[in-house]
Amino acid sequence: MALAAQVSTSSSAPAARRPRSGAEAARYSVLRRLAPALKHDMVVNLQAVAMMAEVLNARLERGLTNPAEFQKSVSKINRLAREAVMTCLDVAAWIEPGEDEGIRLREGVDECVGLLAGNFNFRGFSISNEVPDVEFEVSREALRNLLSASLITLTDASSAPADVLVKAEVSAGFAVLTARCEARESDPEAMPFAVSYRQLDWSDVQALAVAESVELFRTADQIVMRMPRAVATTPLQIVPV
Repeated sequence: MALAAQVSTSSSAPAARRPRSGAEAARYSVLRRLAPALKHDMVVNLQAVAMMAEVLNARLERGLTNPAEFQKSVSKINRLAREAVMTCLDVAAWIEPGEDEGIRLREGVDECVGLLAGNFNFRGFSISNEVPDVEFEVSREALRNLLSASLITLTDASSAPADVLVKAEVSAGFAVLTARCEARESDPEAMPFAVSYRQLDWSDVQALAVAESVELFRTADQIVMRMPRAVATTPLQIVPV
């Protein structure tokens, strides 16, 4: 059976009709669970800038007189500072998305997987992105909310370390995205892990799906979402020459 045929409209069932506050609560919970990874992404480049500044200061105190070496160090600090600013802006976009925009499916999944990979590895989960690099675009905000919530929900529900796989296919103007969690033999030496905030569950994913008008289907170890193609809502701007 084709994957697209398995997707149902379970997110629109009466039990899943939750008020807007339900989606807002789910978004807040997702952000709270993502907070450690977001904080790490912000701090890592800022720490690099601070370390380079300390190195340059130490060299100046020792009497650095080579103008070329000095300029090279300053240029590196400037580059790291620009990268830190861009990273902080990216993190801020997770908290306050602003104008919704489309993103290529593979790129959007890469963003979510890349953000969660470190935390998942620490918890004993591996995560793989097998989404093909196609031209199809989806809503960046909807993908971030739903895929992140789905991946966290699946791993929260797993009683043992597992392999997490994300894959997709595009059909009839929709992207059918599957997040699957396959348990593997537990490691008796693995340290127990306590989540930084409450666990997410199926009701959180459903609330977000209703708010984003995305269809859902779930089995014991996977969540399938059917996402429509992104439609541009902001006017084109002329780039000055």
